[in-house]
Amino acid sequence: MSPRQRTAVLLLASVTSLMGALDTLVVSTALTTIRHDLGAGVESLEWTVNAYNLTLAVLLVPAAALGDRFGRRRGFVVGLVIFTVASAGCALAPDVGTLVVARAVQGVGAAAVTSLALTLVAAAYPPAQRGRALGILEGVTGLAVLAGPGLGGVVTDLVGWEFVFWLNVPIGLVVVPLALAVVPESRGGDTTLDTPGVVLLAGAALGVVWALSRGNVAGWASVEVLGSFAISAALALAFVGRQRRARTPLLPGRLVRAPGFVAGNLATAALFVSVFGGLFFFSQLLAVGLGFSPLQTGLGLMAWTSSLVVLGPLGGMLADRIGNRIPLAGGLALTAAGTAWVAVAAPGLSYGELVPGFVVASIGGSLAMPAAANAVLGGLGPDDVGKAAGVNSTLRELGGVLGLAVLVAVFAPHGGYAGPADFVAGFVPAIWVCTAIVAAGAVAGACVPGPRPVVAPAPQGCRA
Repeated sequence: MSPRQRTAVLLLASVTSLMGALDTLVVSTALTTIRHDLGAGVESLEWTVNAYNLTLAVLLVPAAALGDRFGRRRGFVVGLVIFTVASAGCALAPDVGTLVVARAVQGVGAAAVTSLALTLVAAAYPPAQRGRALGILEGVTGLAVLAGPGLGGVVTDLVGWEFVFWLNVPIGLVVVPLALAVVPESRGGDTTLDTPGVVLLAGAALGVVWALSRGNVAGWASVEVLGSFAISAALALAFVGRQRRARTPLLPGRLVRAPGFVAGNLATAALFVSVFGGLFFFSQLLAVGLGFSPLQTGLGLMAWTSSLVVLGPLGGMLADRIGNRIPLAGGLALTAAGTAWVAVAAPGLSYGELVPGFVVASIGGSLAMPAAANAVLGGLGPDDVGKAAGVNSTLRELGGVLGLAVLVAVFAPHGGYAGPADFVAGFVPAIWVCTAIVAAGAVAGACVPGPRPVVAPAPQGCRA
């Protein structure tokens, strides 16, 4: 592939990743307005986020496998069409139930777009340049982190939350023909799909998220909740057994044995607990706790989101130069420290006291994000990079979904929306749990292999 083609692939992949990230992020500042307009409770509000992210999470690996079989560009374009149409459906939703269903369909399209965007970039660049390319991809995605909450606030204030979803439609209409014209078609080494594995993985994820979201309503000792946990555990064990005997598993054993794959994915999942938890709870802290408007909330979150666009590419270049361990473990440690600061400062309900925690957490996440992806994908060949990218994207989203479900389960019995003090009473313990999860991710990041030593070539005339 020529340098020009690589640049084109990176550009279009970045734009579509930006669009997918925007759809999670712009919703964050509209949550309070959606809650009022559609009469949604905290559980329904959680599902407007999780319906999208759960279908996205469980279909990322299948999307990567289907791209390997039928063509990565083809799958990328089909996913983009589904995402665009479903976005219009979200905008037209008359009630929260319809919105949740439309968000789930939207996640189907986003799974193909997100997974195959990462796959296309990783396959286009050789391993020595992959960290920098992934850093650029994450940095452009960081534009969504930077602009998403503010954009969502502006749109919600001026024309209504529905236009948060209408924003995706013109982007999709432009990118689809460009992708067909510019991106070369490619396929992976495996051309089959482990359908039973897909069903087992989806069922296990849905079971645990359902149990966590229903625990405070139905009771943690209820048949519904305990049964959901039990079914989820059984399906997870069945998935592991299936992967061991399947001819073409979703998660081949050679990937698990690749250096940095397991530790990098665990660190990724922990990092995205802080991303999803921050989007959900930090935005509502500003809106409910401090009384910010949607626009003020979006602007206020920029202290937490602004560094990724600058430090994302820097983190990728740093990972290429010194290895993944230091930026990954160090970045997650900074994220945990910043999140802990927010938990301590929240009861004072002063935006100025929250800002240092937002900034430190933002810097840490910006350094860790590209290093995590590079730790998982950096040493793999082109035949494995598709499934590995799908697994990494799955754990990224699934970690965020499950983490958010845990944080909401911690929040609900301690706090609510009766007033600022009521909200903060639940916010603080939820954010302390988030801090603990991210700190555990930093430990996993420290287990990523260090940089390979550079071996000087033997002088000519010397024998091995």
